[in-house]
Amino acid sequence: MIQQPAHLLLRSTIVAFAALVVLALIVAVPAAAQEQPAGEAPQGEAQAGSGEASPGAEQTIDQILAGEEEVLAGEGYSYDPAGRRDPFVSLLQRTQLKEAPQQRPEGIPGLLIDEIEVKGIFRMQGRTFAQVQSSDKDKSYLIQEGDQLYDGEVVSIAPGEVTFKQVVNDPSVIKPFREVVKKLNPES
Repeated sequence: MIQQPAHLLLRSTIVAFAALVVLALIVAVPAAAQEQPAGEAPQGEAQAGSGEASPGAEQTIDQILAGEEEVLAGEGYSYDPAGRRDPFVSLLQRTQLKEAPQQRPEGIPGLLIDEIEVKGIFRMQGRTFAQVQSSDKDKSYLIQEGDQLYDGEVVSIAPGEVTFKQVVNDPSVIKPFREVVKKLNPES
């Protein structure tokens, strides 16, 4: 038999004693909580013996059934995201951008980034402008850095390209926007 040093033997004895105390408390506390004074029957036995449900129990059952009916009718459940994504919406299915309403504002604020084409870049009086044409080809507009479009804004205008920040409504992406670069000559 291997002899252990005295301090290890003392430590293992203390640990064993502490484990027994914890075990005794775990068993004793629930047993004490279940004890009732002598002469009183448990509540469930009194009701079962009489064969009748108490009025409070009937009200509770009616409330539960009414709540289930509201949920099934679609009236009882509401989810408040409070800035978070809805956990019941699948992240695997990409959401489509909502269709733009029929009436967008006139001019630059009504342009969608995906619908414009860069036709030219100008520098006048120390400021840089880009000429863009909408998809309907009827009008062209001069835009500059900071201009707000329907679904984003102009971030920068560099020689040969315009950079936009487009708002994205997709719960599967981390950032709520994406950077779109439109070239002056997209063919090259």
